[in-house]
Amino acid sequence: MDKLSDLKHLFVTVFLANFALNLVPPAITDITVGALCPAQDECSLAIYLSGFQQAILGLGSMMMLPLLGHLSDVYGRKALLTVPVSASILPSVILAIGRSTNYFYAYYVVKTFTGMVSDNGIECLSIAYAAANISEENRVSAIGVVAGIGSAASLFGTMAARFLSTAHIFLVAAISSMVAAIYMRIFLKETSGRINTDPLNQHILVDSGADSSQSFKKVLPIKDIFCLIRSCVTLSLATVITFLNGLGEGGQQTPFLYFLKARLQYNKDNFAVLMLIGYSGAAIGQLFLMPRLAPIIGEEAILSLALIAGFINMLIDSIAWAVWVPYVANLLPIIAFLTRPALQSIVSKQVGPNEQGIAQGCIAGISSFGNILSPLIYTPLTDLFLSERAPFNYPGFNLFCVGLAWLIALIPSMMIQFGLRNSRLKIRDGGCSVDA
Repeated sequence: MDKLSDLKHLFVTVFLANFALNLVPPAITDITVGALCPAQDECSLAIYLSGFQQAILGLGSMMMLPLLGHLSDVYGRKALLTVPVSASILPSVILAIGRSTNYFYAYYVVKTFTGMVSDNGIECLSIAYAAANISEENRVSAIGVVAGIGSAASLFGTMAARFLSTAHIFLVAAISSMVAAIYMRIFLKETSGRINTDPLNQHILVDSGADSSQSFKKVLPIKDIFCLIRSCVTLSLATVITFLNGLGEGGQQTPFLYFLKARLQYNKDNFAVLMLIGYSGAAIGQLFLMPRLAPIIGEEAILSLALIAGFINMLIDSIAWAVWVPYVANLLPIIAFLTRPALQSIVSKQVGPNEQGIAQGCIAGISSFGNILSPLIYTPLTDLFLSERAPFNYPGFNLFCVGLAWLIALIPSMMIQFGLRNSRLKIRDGGCSVDA
C-alpha cells in the first residue's frame, strides 16, 4: 500500500466522521446560551461551563490519545479507530431528541466523556494509519490529503448547518456518525499488529507466557512517552510547538465564539459563514498547497508561515469593528491551518512505521494539554474584557493573547533543522532505546 488511492476507504471514513462533528459547533453556542440564559446575548455561566468542559476534554484526551495510539500500533489501526468514531454518535442523538435545559445537561455530560476520544482521536488515528501505510517520500501528501479531507468535511458540515434547522442538524450528525462507523467496519482494511520490517519491530505488548493483568500494566509506561519526546531534538522542539499550538487552538474555540456573540451579536448563521470561509481555506491549503509546497520549501518553512498567519488572524479579529471583519480575517487559515499537518508530517518522519500510533498519539495528547490550560487562561480574560470591569478598553485583548501563543511558537519552529531521520524510537517492555 503506497498510493493515495489505497487509502480511499480511510478518506470516506474521515469525511463522514468529520462531517458529523462539524455540523454541531455553529449551533451549539446558541443552544448553550438559550438553555442556560434565555433571552440573553451574554452569559457568563455558558462561558465558564464551556471552558470547564474544554479543560476536562483536554485532560482526558491528554491521557487517552497516547494510549489509543499505542494500542493501535499493537492491535491494529482499524480496531482502535472504531472507538472514537462510535463514541461520537451518542451526543448528537441526545440533542436530536430535545434541546431543553435537561437535554442540554445530558448532552454536556455525555459529550465531556465521549469527546475525550472522539474530538481528536479520529484525526490522530487516521494520520497514524496513513503514515504507517505510505512511504516516507509520499507521506507529506498523504497526511495533507487526510487533513484536507477532514477540513473539506468540516466545510460541508458547516455549510449544511447554515441551511438545516437546529433539530435537523443533530439528526443528520447522528446519522452521519453511524454511517461512518458502519462503513469503516465493512470496507476499511485492517493493519494488523506490528509491521515486521526488521528484528527490532516485533510485537512488544505481551509475551506469550505473560499474564494478561501484567501485560495491561505494561500497555504504555509513562517513561516511553518521555523517551519518545527526548529521542531527538526535532521531536523535542515539535513538542513545544504542539503545546503552544494547542494553547492557541483552544483560545480560538469557545472564547472566540463568545467574543463574537457578545461584541458583534453573531448568531448560528454568522458562525456558520465564518467557519465556512475558514474551512474552505483550510481545505484548499491542505489538499493543494501543502503537497506542492512541502517538496520545495520543506515542512519546517510551512510550519513557520502557518504560525505567522495564525497570529495575524487573531490580531485582526481582536480589533474587529464590524461583522464582516472576522470574515475577511478568516481567509488566512488557507496558511494557518497547515500548522497541524506540518507538525504531524515532521513527527511521522522521526519514527518508524510501527511507532506511528504512539508518536501521533503523544503529539495529540500534548496538544490536548494545551487545550487544558487554554480555558484557564482565556476564559477569565474573555469574561473580564467583555464586561464593564475591564482595566482598559480592548474587548478583543483575549484574542490578541491567543495570537501570542502562535507568535512564541515561531521561535522553536525556526530552530528545527529537519533532514533525514536522526533517531528512531524503539519501545520495549523495559523502556526504550534510540538507534542512531
